[in-house]
Amino acid sequence: MRSIPEMNEADVLIVGAGPVGLTLAIDLAWRGIDVTIVETRARAAPPEPKCNHVAARTMEIFRRLGFAEAVRNAGLPADYPHDISYRTSFTGQELTRIKIPCRRDRFTATDGPDCNWPTPEPPHRINQIFLEPILFEYAAAQPRIRIVSRTSVEDVMVEDSSATVGLRDLESGMARRVTCRYLIGCDGARSIVRKAIGAELSGNAIIQRVQSSYIRAPGLIDRQQHANAWGTGAINPRRSGMVYAIDGRERWLVHNYMKPGETEFEAVDRDACLRTILGVEADFKYDIISKEDWYGRRLIANRFRDRCAFIAGDASHIWVPYAGYGMNAGIADAMNLSWLLAAHLNGWAPASILDAYEAERWPITSQVSRFAMSHAEAEIRRRGAVPDEIEDAGAAGELARAEVGRFAYEINVQQYACAGLNFGTYYDRSPIIAYDGAEPPAYTMNSYSPSTVPGCRTPHLWCDGGVSLYDVIGPEFTLLRFDPAADVAGLEAAARKRGLPLKVLEVARPATAICDGSGLVLSRPDQHVAWRGGRPPSDPLALIDHVRGVVK
Repeated sequence: MRSIPEMNEADVLIVGAGPVGLTLAIDLAWRGIDVTIVETRARAAPPEPKCNHVAARTMEIFRRLGFAEAVRNAGLPADYPHDISYRTSFTGQELTRIKIPCRRDRFTATDGPDCNWPTPEPPHRINQIFLEPILFEYAAAQPRIRIVSRTSVEDVMVEDSSATVGLRDLESGMARRVTCRYLIGCDGARSIVRKAIGAELSGNAIIQRVQSSYIRAPGLIDRQQHANAWGTGAINPRRSGMVYAIDGRERWLVHNYMKPGETEFEAVDRDACLRTILGVEADFKYDIISKEDWYGRRLIANRFRDRCAFIAGDASHIWVPYAGYGMNAGIADAMNLSWLLAAHLNGWAPASILDAYEAERWPITSQVSRFAMSHAEAEIRRRGAVPDEIEDAGAAGELARAEVGRFAYEINVQQYACAGLNFGTYYDRSPIIAYDGAEPPAYTMNSYSPSTVPGCRTPHLWCDGGVSLYDVIGPEFTLLRFDPAADVAGLEAAARKRGLPLKVLEVARPATAICDGSGLVLSRPDQHVAWRGGRPPSDPLALIDHVRGVVK
């Protein structure tokens, strides 16, 4: 670690060493850019136990950067089911179960709703307290990354070609000003960078309130009537909540969904609510490790950039954390911004390429946040309509449990197996994508259609020998040649002339219709389609200039 007195300037300064900031720094360093990260916490200080899910798309990114296996091997025990069980209480009768394979069976199981996805990296259930240290240590080992811990950002001044940041060492109190060429705020919901760029959040301030408790309860796991599950929803007329297994032994995160009219977290009897959700009596012993109360919101910044300063992750959008997509959406922001910044700093794209960040990410953020909000509203309606007889032993109770279980499955399989949010998002208003007039396929939270329509995620394919396309694709632009007769010499020459890194990859045409007759598909550094064609472009140089952000 380097101290503040050694810092005078930086190419890229990232505020915040959470998963978004760390992944952004790692990707920038992978692309040859020097990065400094400023973080208020001490090295190895544990994060809050927030995000519990790493999306498949994020795991694809981690695979590319070299640490997907380390992430997958951490978290719950290898044989601990990643299922989601809905019960009358944690220790009560099961209503339904969404089957998700444990990590031991993740690559062999075929019968779950998120199995058989077109990806080399299925999702992984792991809490942030295990994920973040992996990212931190990997970032700290990179020679191009400097992490300055126990340091706060006191003020920010943004100018046309640089930003100046006031830093304070939280141990010594020493202050210093640092100049950076680009500043990125990955500093969460209270982002100082967002305030500095004049961005304002708007949307739905409070959709719900959740009294959340991180507890240690060694005896809880053995009180269940049913098999272990990563997530357990409690549904009864008195309380609704979720219980997430953190370590598969004794630590749990318990969400108590507060009722309408309950507006103050501490005014609600936390112990009584916990016991109702868990289904345990007054003699059951547990300890509260921390209180993690939160508001469900849908807020989006009206801008993601001011000149050389950008915001990403929770600094730019906050929404109800359904589908586990808050952190994952932030990492998607980071991957979009990373390659754009690197393209410019490495000299093969003009500064105008950076205009694509807000043009691409803001519409996606708005759309995905509405998916999450709609799901939250459906869940809130379900929680308000739990039949009184759901815990009864007779036929009426059995019927109520069956009906509630069916409804709970239908709603929640969408968020826990959200293929659409993983793979379906597309950029349809980008200044650096060469559109061909084709409409991208619509997607929902849980469904999508692979496509090479420009703006879509480059479809994943298994190549000869069972090799993932994503393992052989280039780090920058890759021209996928499905038609071996297509002459690509002109495109290669145009890329060389402009200095744009381009790999040409021969790929067998898939049996499905995802290519839509295109013999050539140009995949961007972030694995989204930049252009496609049945034949080479008539003006290769114009295409290369378009995708690298030249404004004419």
